[in-house]
Amino acid sequence: MGEVGGGVVELRDSSGGRSPPSTQRSRSAVSCAVAPVSAAPVAALAEAGAMAATDIARQVGEGCRTVPLAGHVGFDSLPDQLVNQSISQGFCFNILCVGETGLGKSTLMDTLFNTKFEGEPATHTQPGVQLRSNTYDLQESNVGLKLTIVSTVGFGDQINKEDSYKPIVEFIDAQFEAYLQEELKIRRVLHTYHDSRIHACLYFIAPTGHSLKSLDLVTMKKLDSKVNIIPIIAKSDAISKSELTKFKIKITSELVSNGVQIYQFPTDDELVAEINGTMNAHLPFAVIGSTEELKIGNKMMKARQYPWGTVQVENEAHCDFVKLREMLIRVNMEDLREQTHSRHYELYRRCKLEEMGFKDTDPDSKPFSLQETYEAKRNEFLGELQKKEEEMRQMFVQRVKEKEAELKEAEKELHEKFDRLKKLHQDEKKKLEDKKKSLDDEVNAFKQRKTAAELLQSQGSQAGGSQTLKRDKEKKKSKVVHLSMPGAPLAPPASVLTAAANRVHVLLLKAATWS
Repeated sequence: MGEVGGGVVELRDSSGGRSPPSTQRSRSAVSCAVAPVSAAPVAALAEAGAMAATDIARQVGEGCRTVPLAGHVGFDSLPDQLVNQSISQGFCFNILCVGETGLGKSTLMDTLFNTKFEGEPATHTQPGVQLRSNTYDLQESNVGLKLTIVSTVGFGDQINKEDSYKPIVEFIDAQFEAYLQEELKIRRVLHTYHDSRIHACLYFIAPTGHSLKSLDLVTMKKLDSKVNIIPIIAKSDAISKSELTKFKIKITSELVSNGVQIYQFPTDDELVAEINGTMNAHLPFAVIGSTEELKIGNKMMKARQYPWGTVQVENEAHCDFVKLREMLIRVNMEDLREQTHSRHYELYRRCKLEEMGFKDTDPDSKPFSLQETYEAKRNEFLGELQKKEEEMRQMFVQRVKEKEAELKEAEKELHEKFDRLKKLHQDEKKKLEDKKKSLDDEVNAFKQRKTAAELLQSQGSQAGGSQTLKRDKEKKKSKVVHLSMPGAPLAPPASVLTAAANRVHVLLLKAATWS
């Protein structure tokens, strides 16, 4: 039942009976039915999706009519109930600050939320772009806000800036993927899940006064389909007012010519259509940030003191800080959250599910049920699995054949090598046997010569001994005779004669040996 002009809408089928109250399925419930986790959960989810399709089909041809109420019912308090529930649950808002180091991103965040966020100052020595995320719990009156600020540390500090945007895109996609995985779970806790999807991207543009850098154009072009981009000119007090006006026109022209889609404040709501339409003409906002308070007149105001004067942060004649705060926080924060969910996240989710093979319609533009999609995807997967299995089997057989051929070739080479070594061994053995035989013959001949020499030596020693005795006798006789004769010369001593006889004996032995 729903409220239409103070009455009640009843949904009836063609038979006149009331349709069940759960005919509408939530977006996340339908998403849960397409999780390709495993066969059993997907089958259960597909069955749930089929039931949802049946419920939706039951509404075809239903009619409705408006009936008056006889008295107060009480469902006019639904807005109050939603407000109370939202306040009790709290809100979350995630801001991505993209810009070069030193453009005052941290200072502007402190100024926007009128507090001092803890953070370490970034340096220009980072090897690549790193995203640093910090979450804070803020409380204003009885409304709680879980604020997450993500800063791009090292953006634009590298010599090669070609891939500077990639870490940012990957971070945004990672937050979408985390939410999608939570949404596809069987048991979900989305009401307590910390939504880390980026709701607004404040893109800080350096106040050059000329034109956008190529890095800025490329980065915003890569991000415009994933996040709500709000371009702002940082430190706008660095250029004159006339230069700032021309710079805004130049930036807008370059964004349009390059097809960069920035966030436009909604004008479909009559309550904010006028102010949002006016503020759309002021984009990009020229802002100044400062946490320093100076006394101006009788009031303490956030300002920046210069030698030539004072720039007031909240003075709209000096900068667009108030416009940014009004549009970002006080007027369009909920629209930024809704645009993130209904546009950017839905685009990511649709592309992701299409990659998985899920479709809304078949080639004939007929609606697909989740059961049919699951069956088609399962059959496709089984076909690919069988094809890969057959390819692996053929590859295995081919590798086995190749390995067998390699083993046979290696075996053949081993046999040939063995035969060569065997033949070489036989040749070496034959040579050794011939050499051994010749050595044995030489040894036998030597032994024979040695025996003959020993025999000759024994015979010679016997003959020499008898001759020596005979000579000794003759010598003694001649010596006696010689001594008896007066003036006769002296005979040689016996030792000299013995040495001479020994030398003669040795010469005789050598001659007998070599003969």
